Amino acid sequence: MEKFCQSCGMPLSGQEELLGTTASGSKTEEYCIYCYENGQFKQPDLTLEGMIEVCLPHMKENGMTEAAARRLLREHLPNLKRWHK
Repeated sequence: MEKFCQSCGMPLSGQEELLGTTASGSKTEEYCIYCYENGQFKQPDLTLEGMIEVCLPHMKENGMTEAAARRLLREHLPNLKRWHK
């Protein structure tokens, strides 16, 4: 089963170098290094809409249109642990 960062949705399966770290310095399988470090979110005040804006340029670099990327992010990010309420 594919693992994804529970904050930004980035694929994490088989990519240990992309795993964030806990407060004790061990790797966490829940979050990537861009979102989570030393047991804390790097941008703790970031909103869901803010995360969409952070992710858009990366998805466009990978060939998605802005509209398609925005639609995908709005559909999937709210289901991730950080945003699911």
